[in-house]
Amino acid sequence: MRKIYLFLLLVSSFVGFSQEDAWVYFKDKPNSATDLANPLSILSQRALDRRIAQGITLDTKDVPVYQAYINQVAGSVGITVKAKSKWLNCLHVRGSVADINALKLLSSVLKVDFANKTLNGSINKTVAKIISKPVNKTMETAINYNYGISSNQIQMLNGHLLHQLNYTGSGKIIAVMDSGFPGVDTAQPFKRLRDNNQILGGYDYVNKSSNYFSGNNHGTYVLSSMGGYVDGQLVGTAPDAKYYLFITEDAISAFPYSENPVEESNWVEAAEEADRLGVDIISTSLGYFGYDNPNYSHTYSDMTGNLAFASQGANIAFDKGIIVVASAGNEGAEIEPHIGIPAEAKNVIAVGAVKSNETYASFSSIGPSYDGRVKPDVMAQGQTVVVSDPTGKLVTANGTSFSCPITSGMLACLWQALPEKNAQQIKQLVIESSDNFAEPSVKSRPQFGYGIPDFHLALSNGLSVTAFSKNEFMVYPNPTFDSISVTFPNDANVKTIAIYNVLGQKVLEKNISFQSPTISLKSLNSGIYFYKIESNTFSKSGKIIKQ
Repeated sequence: MRKIYLFLLLVSSFVGFSQEDAWVYFKDKPNSATDLANPLSILSQRALDRRIAQGITLDTKDVPVYQAYINQVAGSVGITVKAKSKWLNCLHVRGSVADINALKLLSSVLKVDFANKTLNGSINKTVAKIISKPVNKTMETAINYNYGISSNQIQMLNGHLLHQLNYTGSGKIIAVMDSGFPGVDTAQPFKRLRDNNQILGGYDYVNKSSNYFSGNNHGTYVLSSMGGYVDGQLVGTAPDAKYYLFITEDAISAFPYSENPVEESNWVEAAEEADRLGVDIISTSLGYFGYDNPNYSHTYSDMTGNLAFASQGANIAFDKGIIVVASAGNEGAEIEPHIGIPAEAKNVIAVGAVKSNETYASFSSIGPSYDGRVKPDVMAQGQTVVVSDPTGKLVTANGTSFSCPITSGMLACLWQALPEKNAQQIKQLVIESSDNFAEPSVKSRPQFGYGIPDFHLALSNGLSVTAFSKNEFMVYPNPTFDSISVTFPNDANVKTIAIYNVLGQKVLEKNISFQSPTISLKSLNSGIYFYKIESNTFSKSGKIIKQ
């Protein structure tokens, strides 16, 4: 069941379902060549800049689903299209089994994958399903009205030391995936975000609406832990970052709530839009394991890092240069205590919860993943966290829903301080700074994963790595008329330099060495370009002006 990760969770029985959900995958994208030749038609300049900075090339995953294919499926008898994914080249549809199976006859369709795995024709194993019932989402937060200060939740991570260095998330964009954001447009703790135009936009994928200041209040609480500001009472971990707000979770319908895998498809579609807009970090305090229909539910054996739909999407987002941070979950004391989706994905930073004294919060979901990977990745405060409700009142709340955004905000601050690092490098710095990194499976702390990160240590480690490149690495002259030369450390095994235009298209690639450090740019027109230099031990990127 999809759970907003807060403290109180309930269970019940499954009632019955008349229609099925499925993903319809297409064979190709006939529009690929045209779209890739015109990248600004499919991605923003900021998204292209992120790819250039991290040496990521465009591919067919960046191309939208072919509209004629969408129209063909949407016009089919008995079929409702609920969501789409360009990354996975598919549609999420709903209809009868017969009507969905009829889609296989379309020449554009590669395959149909039912959410009910028993309908897919080849079931290799039988697994027990944990039957869950919908949760009263408006009552899941353990709240006590408390106007105490919020210093502990940031000082635990040594985040205040980054703030003192003026690293507060400025220049970074965070996409928040949640169930609603009422009050963010009116409440006092978000006034600073509003006054500084730090809310860039958003969308409600549940209701297909541009009104994202609506829905369940969970997202409001979550956002306040990153961007909220009340002097002397609440300071979020990334008060100067900018934010997109996406509603992907249906948590406002009348009880009983519908728990359905379409929410995974909403999540992926929102992640794709976040990528298109050029965000740096996705923060998601949502998770998926069981559903109303137990035939749709995941099991622990599915937690292998890239099997579930939302986990696949999260991994692709990381491949596009986005850091994805997810709540570990609040099932640590339940029959099925393991981390769910997308936190279990291979490239996602899963965040568990500790108390204010840095001891394990018993509700925090545990690892390892089914295939033995360390999960959660890190821990942060998730009990008695100071947040804002939609009216602006400061309250305390429990759940990995809050340890996740607290960590996401600090990642924005760290990346601001280390702008030349890519997503993988920032993620690794944070993990290696954590207090359980040397022994993540130590028996006394198995629920901690790599432990509580120290962001000041991560910054120090990051600066120590880049110090040599700043002192000994140079691309010159810049601006240049017809060539550039490269100097690098004696022990650097530099191999290639690639040049990209402002659209992210590779326009030149050359081998370089100590013996041949000069590259001719005579074939390029005047303008701004970006370079990416690769070696076995480091990478370096930057901007070149060709006069």
